[in-house]
Formats: sequence, structure tokens, C-alpha cells
Amino acid sequence: MSLYIFQPKRKSRTKPRCFQIPFLFQLASEMPTKKSKTRKLRGHVSHGHGRVGKHRKHPGGRGNAGGMHHHRINMDKYHPGYFGKVGMRHYHLKRNTTHCPTINLDKLWTLVSEQTRVNYGKKPEGPAPIIDVVRAGYYKVLGKGKLPKQPVIVKAKFFSRQAEEKIKSVGGACVLMA
Repeated sequence: MSLYIFQPKRKSRTKPRCFQIPFLFQLASEMPTKKSKTRKLRGHVSHGHGRVGKHRKHPGGRGNAGGMHHHRINMDKYHPGYFGKVGMRHYHLKRNTTHCPTINLDKLWTLVSEQTRVNYGKKPEGPAPIIDVVRAGYYKVLGKGKLPKQPVIVKAKFFSRQAEEKIKSVGGACVLMA
């Protein structure tokens, strides 16, 4: 069942070297799968494939492997621009520099809770309520609409000229925030 190949390269006093090559394909055809030790991958540790991590599949055709080499045509056709860099980086780029959500004066009291409105209605001579526009997600107060005749302190990053005049005419104050 095995074949001996002799290699007489140099003359030595020991036995000639020989390699034993079993005819695996004949064994495989003769042996029933019930008796083969790899039928359900149980049995002797590595099933003739060496130590840890030796016998593995060929991952060169899986996933993005070889995109720059043997899968180059596919990548160029279906994913152009996947590899490489373009242009220059802009360091310290400030995004959304023009982001400035606004609110008008007529909607200003909607930011105050119902409880505060009721309390201030009972005692108008008490401290003026503080409306923090920035906390509510707005940056700028615009002057559309009318304010009720109650002083109010408004905190915002920006005020339009009209909004500032109307708030001060009611007796309120405009506080600029950073």
C-alpha cells in the first residue's frame, strides 16, 4: 500500500533515505465513512493537519481581501474611490458656524413653565422671571410680536435691535451669554 522512492544523492554508509507516500486516494475510496476518524471531526486531536493554526482555509477570496491586488477589477468597477486619499485636511475646522436657531418675542413665554406663569400672575411686583433661551435650544431672540406688560430677564447669545428695544420697553433686561 505504500511506495518507496529512493534518492541516492551521495554515498553514505547508512541506509539510503526514503520517503513513504501512502496512497491516500485509494484509502479514501476503500474506507467506509463510519470508520474514518474525521467523520464528525472527533477523534485524534488535529486529524493530520498539524499543530495549532496550521491547516486553514484560503482567505484570499473572502471579504475585502485583495482589493488592491487580485480583486482590483471588482473594486475599481463597483467601488470606485474606495482606496486612496484626496485633498488636504482642514485642521481646527469649525463646523456649523452659521447654526443659529431663533425664537420670536411672541413665543418667548412658551419657554416658561405654567407654574412660573401662575405664580408671577399672582405677585407681579415680585422678582422678574428669568427665561434662558439657550437652555431651550435657541441662540437668537428676534423682535416679531408683542410682549405682555411684565418685566422679564431674557438670556441669549444674540438679540436683534427690535427685540432688545421691546424687552427694555416692558421693563425687562437682556443678558448676553457666551
